[in-house]
Amino acid sequence: MLPRRQFVQQLSALTLGTTLLPKVGLSHASTAKVYTVTGAIDASELGTCLTHEHIMSNFGGERSYDPNYDVSALKAQVIPYLKKIKSLGVDSILDCTTAYFGRDVQLLRELSEESELYLITNTGYYGAANDRYVPEHAYEESAEQLAERWVAEFERGIDGTDIRPGFIKIAADGGEVSKIDQKLMRAALKTSRDTNLTIACHTGNNPAVPQLALQLMEEESTEPQRWIWTHAHQMNTADELLKMAQQGLWISLDGLRTNESYGARNHKVINHHVQLLQTLKDGGLLAQVLISHDGNSFPRGGAIRPYEAIFTRFIPLLKKNGFTTEEIDQLLQVNPQRAFAIS
Repeated sequence: MLPRRQFVQQLSALTLGTTLLPKVGLSHASTAKVYTVTGAIDASELGTCLTHEHIMSNFGGERSYDPNYDVSALKAQVIPYLKKIKSLGVDSILDCTTAYFGRDVQLLRELSEESELYLITNTGYYGAANDRYVPEHAYEESAEQLAERWVAEFERGIDGTDIRPGFIKIAADGGEVSKIDQKLMRAALKTSRDTNLTIACHTGNNPAVPQLALQLMEEESTEPQRWIWTHAHQMNTADELLKMAQQGLWISLDGLRTNESYGARNHKVINHHVQLLQTLKDGGLLAQVLISHDGNSFPRGGAIRPYEAIFTRFIPLLKKNGFTTEEIDQLLQVNPQRAFAIS
């Protein structure tokens, strides 16, 4: 994998071919910003980026705006792990923990400063898990009102701080898209239109969500490249992924694991990721793909759910299957920069 400085120099020199990085993103990427919890940075400074992890969360617990973490225990567990992740070559992480199931932006800033990693937080609400983490006001307010809340976090900062979200995180359940999930989708698109933030939508194996998103994009005057189909690896085949990537949506394969207790299942999951990536590559769509783990370094105070398999297992497997260093850098460096950059 390219050292960070060398990568930036290569990007500036525009040495990547159009088969990997469409020209549409080049001039934009060189001047764009990403908002981290410690301030705005040039998009190129993201370096090697994990685009879907949880630094900490209370997922599985009761809905609460105040996460009430045991901060001492959290720091004792999370900071050494973040330093370990940094030692593997990671420069930045997008934290996908939303408000009402554990977002704490001030704590994220402290962890960022201690670990010397760029951490990026979000605005939005999590509509999966049978809407368990959707606040009551979201049912009463319109999509426009929700968007006003989220835009305000971007323009004025979160929770009285100067910390801005670097993306929008929402989620939808399986099956027919519910009214509340549709409202969250529309609110996210309105927010994206007004802020240029990218939307990461928890979707899994429900292609009805990105299909509806494309329809709503036309109504809300937003663009497909601002939408990420997260957990897309849960699809059995790449057929729907190819269709959506061709429409301009991002495809996020973010369920990689290193937990040995998964045994044969873990091996099957990693091979499935390789197969999906190979199909997307063969379709000329590698420039539309993000990879990550959906790990968690403090899940309700429990043991770490690791997010290191990309570096310890997945990259060697990709190389064994014919992926070049340049293609791996595309997935971990170039694509995240293009996906989350704000001009």
